[in-house]
Amino acid sequence: MVELGPVTTAGVLAGLGAAGLSWYRGHPSTFDRHAAPWLRAFRHRWVRYVGRRWRGIMIDCEFGRENRRTGHVEVPRLLRVRSASPSIDTLYVRILRGQSVRRFQDAQDELAMALRADALGITKVKPGVIALTVVRGNPFTEIVAPAEIPAEASDVDLSALYMGEDEHGNDWTEPLIGGNHLLVCGATGSGKDSLIWNPLLAMGPAIRDGLVQVDFLDLKGGMTAGSHRQLFHRYADDPDDGLEVIEAFRNDMKATQRHLAAEGLRNFTVSQQTPFRLLMIDELAMMTALGSSGTTRAAIKLMAEVMTQGRAPGFGICSYVQEPTKDIVPVRDLFTRRVCLRTTAENHADMVLGEGMRQKGALADEIPADAEHAGVGFRVDKYTRRPIRVRAGYPTDDDITELVRTCTPDPQSNVVPLHRDEDTDDEQAA
Repeated sequence: MVELGPVTTAGVLAGLGAAGLSWYRGHPSTFDRHAAPWLRAFRHRWVRYVGRRWRGIMIDCEFGRENRRTGHVEVPRLLRVRSASPSIDTLYVRILRGQSVRRFQDAQDELAMALRADALGITKVKPGVIALTVVRGNPFTEIVAPAEIPAEASDVDLSALYMGEDEHGNDWTEPLIGGNHLLVCGATGSGKDSLIWNPLLAMGPAIRDGLVQVDFLDLKGGMTAGSHRQLFHRYADDPDDGLEVIEAFRNDMKATQRHLAAEGLRNFTVSQQTPFRLLMIDELAMMTALGSSGTTRAAIKLMAEVMTQGRAPGFGICSYVQEPTKDIVPVRDLFTRRVCLRTTAENHADMVLGEGMRQKGALADEIPADAEHAGVGFRVDKYTRRPIRVRAGYPTDDDITELVRTCTPDPQSNVVPLHRDEDTDDEQAA
């Protein structure tokens, strides 16, 4: 066993501190992703939870029990702490024999007050072990600015479209190109519209120049975008017309596939002839569950076809829904990007983000239904698989009007892209 003197130990610690500081300043995003959660968990465990503080909380909330043989008061044992983000801790606790998850859930309000938590989730991990997910504070003290309309189409980055900010203060972006399909779940008033208009703002000049074409199903009776329908390549506001739009979208994908195959190409390049194609559906349930059975079956089949084949020809889907159950979203697993805003049921976060995400901190059902928390939700970091709190930028009516005024495409100025109708005419002529 190696023994180090005080000078050597101090030198090693100083070197580690300097290395950590250099990492933080040089690459803050990777530091936040990999090192910060471990450092936060270590600090929070020894400052907030260990020793008398944890013991006092358990006894005050009546989870302590006197051992009749020794007279010692036993309390549930804190096994480990995980900190997915600066405001979310997950405490893994071994409960005493004879205690149950239900008992902790019945005392949820008392525990939340004792832990000074704004929201608290309690779930079973395995027999004898529970997880307390502690959320403190709202990191978004101000309204987040919406996406800015780029000056030129060359400034549009379809692999990183601005959506808002994360709780670290970094820009929150999502890719839509490259086989990515976005699912946004949120209750009424949670801020789903912001995640419709922010990517459109960020793509504006590319839409104007015919490099991006957006088909829009406005299945709330035209309330989301009915007065701005000129921005879109195709538009529908009822399920029957919506099915025609989805079918035409799929047929355009097939035409692009045939064109690329004829040219000997395996992937499309964004151009006026082969633009990036995006289908936005708000509210998805009207197409997949609440319409006629024939319409919903056909829509689900067409969507699945696009989502499994759309990467190479450049076709993507963004869908917005209030209830993410399999009955409503049967193709849920085909969405590669998912966001969960405020929900009305605690299991919705796991349905949208993946199993166990609520336990890790995605307490979407605990987000308050007020203006201060509008647009707040969770997404999963693709590297660490931890839920991260985000807030969508808030586009005003003036921002949307400016987008439509400056970026509505002129059908006379662009090269006509490949169309289903041309292929249909050729097939009929043959």
